[in-house]
Amino acid sequence: MKKKYLFMLSIISLLAIAGCSSKDEKTFVVTSSGIVDGVIQDQYGQLGDSFNEHGMPTYSLPLKFENAPKETVSYALVIEDKDAFPVSKGFSWIHWTAANIQKDELKENESQSATDFVQGVNSWMSPQGGSQSPELSSFYGGMAPPDKPHTYEIHVYALDTTLDLKNGFFMNELYHAMDGHVLAEYTLKGTYPNKK
Repeated sequence: MKKKYLFMLSIISLLAIAGCSSKDEKTFVVTSSGIVDGVIQDQYGQLGDSFNEHGMPTYSLPLKFENAPKETVSYALVIEDKDAFPVSKGFSWIHWTAANIQKDELKENESQSATDFVQGVNSWMSPQGGSQSPELSSFYGGMAPPDKPHTYEIHVYALDTTLDLKNGFFMNELYHAMDGHVLAEYTLKGTYPNKK
């Protein structure tokens, strides 16, 4: 009887500990001071004043990664605009891909200056984007909705490794490299106006 009682106490204790730890665990989240009340601020797109020689907005959003799993080694991100599908005649517009980010925060406009992570090509390399060179397209390309306000999705992945990718990688290469290495993911959304 005593053994049975001690066994039951052990089970109850284990359940209590498990309940406490799951309750205390925090969820991976991504925030941006460049998104206010769900709206991406002007400077990060076509209403700002930073553009490359082909008119692509280049001033990148600041991002902060919080409560990542403790096994996280690096982050990867993809910014896409699904609302571009009708305008582009069949595909989401990719604004930024980046990988091997080994810090918890990206400052604004860091796409243009950072050398400590790699960046893939965006959709300005496509015929619809003016067939910009891969070199000029391997940066953040800001928001430029032509028809109406669009909603932009910022997908961030916490990974258990760094990826064998170089500047100018394609988005499909990023997803192939991440396969089996994603510990957590988060999607942050914001809208951007097409005019003032």
